[in-house]
Amino acid sequence: MTLRLPEVLLEEIRHQGVTAYPAECCGALAGRVDPEGSKDVVRLAPAINRRTDDPHRYLIAPEDLRRLESELRSEGLEIVGYYHSHPDHPARPSGFDTEHAWPWYSYLIVRIDRGSATDAASFVLDDERPLMHPESLEVLSEV
Repeated sequence: MTLRLPEVLLEEIRHQGVTAYPAECCGALAGRVDPEGSKDVVRLAPAINRRTDDPHRYLIAPEDLRRLESELRSEGLEIVGYYHSHPDHPARPSGFDTEHAWPWYSYLIVRIDRGSATDAASFVLDDERPLMHPESLEVLSEV
């Protein structure tokens, strides 16, 4: 499986991460799944980080998620994954991320190092075990 998204959307996630620093930004990746199972992101759905007790964690409230899913369905889109930033931590899933992930969905993480966006990577939870596996990330240039 591959997660594909336009460069402009990745830059927007980086911008959100820098703006939220030192807290985490978060949101959903909206798009479609192609016949081979790869996910094409066509827009972002930024969410409010409802986690107030720890700036290095994020929480999308259930009511926010239900509203977002309904909105996307009306546009013919679905949630294909989620994104968040890691302030001053690598762009790889933490134990907390792994414990709260759902199989199949992509989890795009952007590292924010001392207030500047750096690398990004995508992961998918293993269907059988609580492990996150790297997922191919294809950033599409503007044509």
